[in-house]
Amino acid sequence: MSNVKQFKDTDIQLAIGWILRLGVIISMSVVFIGGCLYIYRHGYSIANYHEFKGVPNFVHTPAGIWHGILTGHGQAIIQAGILLLVATPVLRILFSAFGFLLEKDYLYVGITLLVLAIIIISALTGHGG
Repeated sequence: MSNVKQFKDTDIQLAIGWILRLGVIISMSVVFIGGCLYIYRHGYSIANYHEFKGVPNFVHTPAGIWHGILTGHGQAIIQAGILLLVATPVLRILFSAFGFLLEKDYLYVGITLLVLAIIIISALTGHGG
């Protein structure tokens, strides 16, 4: 007999549930920390509604977000939390594909990877699927 534990469908479902819970909790915590930092630094600023000022340019690129996090910009930390929230279901899809691969259910591996490809292409091109 083999000492290797076989994964069951319920084990995969339990792990996927934990991935989703932890992803939401971690992203929510990051957004909360970024929001607190932003309010601490800009809470006393007077709003000027005569001129629209969008989000700063540094939160539009991953390198800008990373630099903003390292320099303590609250908006960059909030943006990182939102990116973590978006990455959570993508990680769930990857883990589902891995679970189907362990079960040797290749049809569902293909379908899951197709869904993942559609999500990635949509995210990179800006076009809905």
